[in-house]
Amino acid sequence: MEKIELEIVLNASPERIYNDWLSSEGHTNMTGGEAIASTEIGSTYTAWDEYISGTTIKTVPNSKIVQKWRTVEFAENAEDSLLEINLESVDEGKTRLKLIHTNLQIGDGKKYSDGWQMHYFEPMTEFYK
Repeated sequence: MEKIELEIVLNASPERIYNDWLSSEGHTNMTGGEAIASTEIGSTYTAWDEYISGTTIKTVPNSKIVQKWRTVEFAENAEDSLLEINLESVDEGKTRLKLIHTNLQIGDGKKYSDGWQMHYFEPMTEFYK
């Protein structure tokens, strides 16, 4: 299995990013792809027009989000991958977002790493200017 670790500093508070990630409107606005999300543990979510789906399994308010994660490209019998988002205040109004994505199929790391950059980090940087 493969693992991705990525970091970015965004011009928003940990609270704002946390709340946006776990709300349908906020997630849709920060990425540009339609999302359905909730703060409830055990709730299912979709992102990027249902390309991504999963379940929220753990949260630490304004600090950590852990979700089971898969795309429509996963084989039907493939296990979900695990996504961990860590948020840390680094300056007034800025947050270091560390993304740890594990349990990806061998050979998928680069594709999903590029996808995180293009479909999350780039639009989020623009959204949180």
